[in-house]
Amino acid sequence: MTELYNLKLDELVSRYPFISNYFEENKLDISDYGESTFIEFLEHFTPEQIEEYALDLNKIEIDLLEYISQMKEFLGIEDNSVDVLSILPGNDKSGDREGFERLDIKKSEMIAIVGPTGSGKSRLLADIEWTAQADTPTKRTILINGELPDKKWRFSSNNKLVAQLSQNMNFVMDLSVSEFLELHAKSRMVENIEQTVDKIISEANKLAGEKFRMDTQITALSGGQSRALMIADTAILSSSPIVLIDEIENAGIDRKKALELLISSDKIVLMATHDPMLALLADRRIVINNGGIAEIIETTEKEKQRLVELEEMDKVIQEMRRRLRYGELVEN
Repeated sequence: MTELYNLKLDELVSRYPFISNYFEENKLDISDYGESTFIEFLEHFTPEQIEEYALDLNKIEIDLLEYISQMKEFLGIEDNSVDVLSILPGNDKSGDREGFERLDIKKSEMIAIVGPTGSGKSRLLADIEWTAQADTPTKRTILINGELPDKKWRFSSNNKLVAQLSQNMNFVMDLSVSEFLELHAKSRMVENIEQTVDKIISEANKLAGEKFRMDTQITALSGGQSRALMIADTAILSSSPIVLIDEIENAGIDRKKALELLISSDKIVLMATHDPMLALLADRRIVINNGGIAEIIETTEKEKQRLVELEEMDKVIQEMRRRLRYGELVEN
């Protein structure tokens, strides 16, 4: 936080707009000191002014830093930078040690989690979400940037390390799409809210099977539209550096574009999937069997060539879905 002392007051207010309330509540007029640092502002008070207004400059300095820290935590805008997510082995359902030594996943990397239904894919996602410390049924340990995670990442509802996109996403608020996104953008202290909202809706409509408008009520969105909106919102607005996805193939969206959007946002993406195309899109895939990680496979060049074939097949299937959706025949 001490680097804030080097910022001019105008820069400080621009970075943290909420501190204007702090200055107003403490009757500190900074209007003529935009080009001064906070310390320089405090130094302009004369001994007579300090005595007359009963100013405790040391306390004002400490209180500002504390105010910024608390507001950042409350708003969920702490620095959640994650360069490497590490998984240390635990046990499978039989109590046998998992078949790997350590898995390091870097920023902008995509990992597929594959295995039969009931094998434990969702359990792995849950271990990552709660940054397990050998205190879950699998006994796995999750490290963040090579270290045990801060407790605030495990137990705080405001400062989320992980964003999870599940198969079922339903809204209950009676808001339009634009109103919902504006609220989120304001909570993130976004400067250009209108531009950000436009970008999210534009990206969401690239993913959704059927486009929607800004004034559409979020409770009226279809399942696919809801997931498209939340994926775009997560990629553009969410501060969570890790994204967990459970079976995106059932989301009714352009799943390849969705993953590309998330990866372009410098996030770590892990997805549980049964879709061979999605599994081969990933850099690596984690194979789950009997509740444990049985194998970690890096996607080979030959598999990437096979992926091209799968993508062509998928285009045919998607076009058939489109025709059926709009009442067209699929005879040709």
